[in-house]
Amino acid sequence: MGILTQIAAAAALCAAPALAAAQCGGTFSSFKAGLKADAVARGIAPATADTFLASVRQDGGVLKADRAQGVFQRPFIDFSRRLISQNRIDAGRAKARQYASVFDKIEARYGLDRHVLLAFWAFETDYGAFQGNFNTANALVTLAHDCRRPDLFRPQGFAAMELFAQGGFDPARTTGAWAGEIGMVQMLPADILINGVDGDGDGAVRLKSSAPDALMSGGKK
Repeated sequence: MGILTQIAAAAALCAAPALAAAQCGGTFSSFKAGLKADAVARGIAPATADTFLASVRQDGGVLKADRAQGVFQRPFIDFSRRLISQNRIDAGRAKARQYASVFDKIEARYGLDRHVLLAFWAFETDYGAFQGNFNTANALVTLAHDCRRPDLFRPQGFAAMELFAQGGFDPARTTGAWAGEIGMVQMLPADILINGVDGDGDGAVRLKSSAPDALMSGGKK
């Protein structure tokens, strides 16, 4: 799970249990039907919701990964030291040179220091090398169905449907981290809708394959 998603997940643990109980659990097929009804009530076209949900399956690997997280049990200094290596430092210097003009724009537009964003890029995906291979739609709906944090993941499912409707998400093929984050800086669908930036000017926001798009979007966020 990405660093920002971990923070959101911790906050979600404080959510009202009655609300969570009403929006999770039951058979997976009935849950998907309820998710569609809720999506349509939110303004998503029925055909869009149907097509999005048609291929969605419950993913036991996502649940296993979720329950294996122990990051909150480790002091931050110990956690961060496990992520720092000379190779990552050297790669960061090279990336800073390669995308200097992009970082210049980010600092001017959003006021975020390039070194902070470089560290985030390194820790999240090793500069895009390891973005995760979980089916994102499966992950989001599986975690929304699970009753640990439905208030966090259910809205992300609707956001993924919106991205699908806009042509920026393929429920059968889009992959990422087990907790539903996508791309080089690991953004959840709702974050992409709000903060996605076409950093390379090609008319699309491609956070998995375009470093300028990912960095500008991460800088805005």
